[in-house]
Amino acid sequence: MRPAPPPPITTLSSLEHSAEPMVVLRRPILPLLLAATTVLGGCAYNADLGRDQLLIVKDENLAADGEKAWADTLRTTYTSKEPRRNARVRAVGQRVITAAGLGDRPWDYAVFLDESPNAFVLPGGHVGVTVGLLDMVDNDDQLAAVIGHEAGHVVAHHAAERASQETTSKILLGIAGAAAGGSDFGKLLKDHGDQAAKYGVLLPFSRKQELEADRLGVDFMQRAGYRPREAVQLWRKMQALDAGQGHASGGELSSTHPSDALRISELERYLASRGW
Repeated sequence: MRPAPPPPITTLSSLEHSAEPMVVLRRPILPLLLAATTVLGGCAYNADLGRDQLLIVKDENLAADGEKAWADTLRTTYTSKEPRRNARVRAVGQRVITAAGLGDRPWDYAVFLDESPNAFVLPGGHVGVTVGLLDMVDNDDQLAAVIGHEAGHVVAHHAAERASQETTSKILLGIAGAAAGGSDFGKLLKDHGDQAAKYGVLLPFSRKQELEADRLGVDFMQRAGYRPREAVQLWRKMQALDAGQGHASGGELSSTHPSDALRISELERYLASRGW
């Protein structure tokens, strides 16, 4: 539901500059333009999402980081050894994972001793669920909604897309900064360019990913034999929990996740369109 931050980005290597007498661009700009050409060639169509994705970073590039993060989490965080909790997560998880078309790889599940209702997925096939989430859900359908959402991130290649998006923004900011040089605009880009990219591109894009994962998650729930409408009930419970803790449900400008109200309305709209 609130996935761990993406692994460190692998930046594109610098490209050699081949001097030509007729080139009038300043020296730092041409390598960045060549890198941008590489970026533009990284688009791929994702049939599950029905849109193109920029994927200059691949899932396999993130797998090693995911394995390390999973090992580190297991080493530094207490996990539940209660057989019933672990069996429940594994049983529901495998049904959803198979329905998502991801059953051809081994998956690891762990229940973490954290009272906050949360779950996450890591590249490489690892799902973590907290005891707080297990205590909050009313039934296996709602648990399936959570795991389905996480499986949706995997099918959508969201981790790789997020990493590609951040890498691209750095390249484009480098091009703009080099072109602006020492002008006032150049100084503005240097001082605030990262923040502009964060609030103008990266955070809204992450909210879009979350809504996509919600939609894919209910698709997987339905295929696995669970009740898709329980996903709405789950988010209503989350909304009530946030309100009870005094957390505002709005204020999306600086949030990487949609508001609970928006998620509920978008899910209801999607469920109605599917006749569920």
